[in-house]
Amino acid sequence: MSWGTELWDQFDNLDKHTQWGIDFLEKYAKFVKERIEIEQNYAKQLRNLVKKYCPKRSPKDEEPRFTSCIAFFNILNELNDYAGQREVVAEEMGHRVYGELMRYSHDLKTERKMHLQEGRKAQQYLDMCWKQMDNSKKKFERECREAEKAQQSYERLDNDTNATKADVEKAKQQLNLRTHMADENKNEYAAQLQNFNGEQHKHYYIVIPQIYKQLQEMDERRTIKLSECYKGFADSERKVIPIISKCLEGMILAAKSVDEHRDSQLVIDCFKSGFEPPGDFPFEDYSQNIYRTISDGTISTPKQEGMRIDTKTTVGKAKGKLWLFGKKPKGPALEDFSHLPPEQRRKKLQQRIDELNRELQKETDQKDALIKMKDVYEKNPQMGDPSSLQPKLTETMSNMDRLRMEIHKNEAWLSEVEGKVAARSDRRHSSDINHLVTQGRESPEGSYTDDANQEVRGPPQQHAHPSEFDDEFEDDDPLPAIGHCKAIYPFDGHNEGTLAMKEGEILYIIEEDKGDGWTRARRHNGEEGYVPTSYIDVTLEKNSKGS
Repeated sequence: MSWGTELWDQFDNLDKHTQWGIDFLEKYAKFVKERIEIEQNYAKQLRNLVKKYCPKRSPKDEEPRFTSCIAFFNILNELNDYAGQREVVAEEMGHRVYGELMRYSHDLKTERKMHLQEGRKAQQYLDMCWKQMDNSKKKFERECREAEKAQQSYERLDNDTNATKADVEKAKQQLNLRTHMADENKNEYAAQLQNFNGEQHKHYYIVIPQIYKQLQEMDERRTIKLSECYKGFADSERKVIPIISKCLEGMILAAKSVDEHRDSQLVIDCFKSGFEPPGDFPFEDYSQNIYRTISDGTISTPKQEGMRIDTKTTVGKAKGKLWLFGKKPKGPALEDFSHLPPEQRRKKLQQRIDELNRELQKETDQKDALIKMKDVYEKNPQMGDPSSLQPKLTETMSNMDRLRMEIHKNEAWLSEVEGKVAARSDRRHSSDINHLVTQGRESPEGSYTDDANQEVRGPPQQHAHPSEFDDEFEDDDPLPAIGHCKAIYPFDGHNEGTLAMKEGEILYIIEEDKGDGWTRARRHNGEEGYVPTSYIDVTLEKNSKGS
């Protein structure tokens, strides 16, 4: 396990690691320094506390020598000694740990700088050898090309019948010169290559391993030094533990020295007068000089003001106990806020409806975005797979159904608080209002409106009952079909008032979507119910629009 063989090409990382090691060493030194300051401040505050509560005069001048007071003064003395031990801890840490760390950090920086400089010099020397070898290689390559050109020129002149013998001889001499220079450069390149290979082998197997080994030893010494400082940090306090224990034992002995009987006797000794308690006083009759008899009529009656009851106080106390619309005993918070007063309940429900509507709008926008993205993928398959969006689209529609159910449920509670119910006829014939579904005709999770302020409610029904409303609804004639639709996605329709459908199934449309996301449909067998508008492809009859 050697850095020189395992990390031969990680010079920059070793540079960063050794720097990190020194930084960590200095970080721990900073921690120790702050701990020393804490110990010094703690000792100082303890001494100030002892000084604050110590008697201003000597105990001899103090006449009442209660054991509790003496014990307290002894505790103050022991605490003062304890403060001195905290100062010893701070001094030991400063000398043995902090000072040693700062000196070692300085030496470590100097040693690291020297090793890194040696590594950079070795790398620079290797780079220089490589440049020399590369230059000789390029020169050899260039001379070979020139020799090839001279060879071609000589062959051309030699084959040319019009060329003179002098020209041929000159070309031959040029060829010999270029060939000789190429051979010389070849030998130089071979020598430079051999030299570079030797220097490179020396660099990576001798020089760099030695430098990295020194860095490794330096880092390991740093780790050992930290370990020693950790131990010294604990030993600085462990050394004073016996003395601190004696201080604490002295406090315990002072506490045990308190004698309540002795203190009581001391109080007696200090304040006992020695006099006997006074005797009984004789009766002195002052009625001998009184000659008239006081009549009963002159006896004053007690003032009635004292007997009056303060009605304001009584009423105030009584009001404090009432909680009809004031303070009510706190209980578990209910989902419909029925534990709150009416006005608070109405505000809470309205606030929740607004939050649900905002969440529903976000889900609706997400659904629209997914549908648009799906259309883009269908038109341009290279951009993505349309089927990959189906799980997210199904999840979004499920969230929309859940939010609609929550909105409908909270709107029903709000309607209960406001004392209003929705009129069924308005829900059926008006497309500008929301339709509230009764128990006998309930949409999958309840009809809703995205804007709670647009909801139109009928006047309060004094004698209306859900069962009567259901009977009236069931007696209505079947609604005529105004169009048909095709199921794009399957729908299980578990909730009451919904209609299950399969993908590709054809249904009759008997009531359009009123803005709540649900369309009323009918099967061929006469079964009716609500289906999600986003799950079907609707086709309305031309003559049914606006009817």
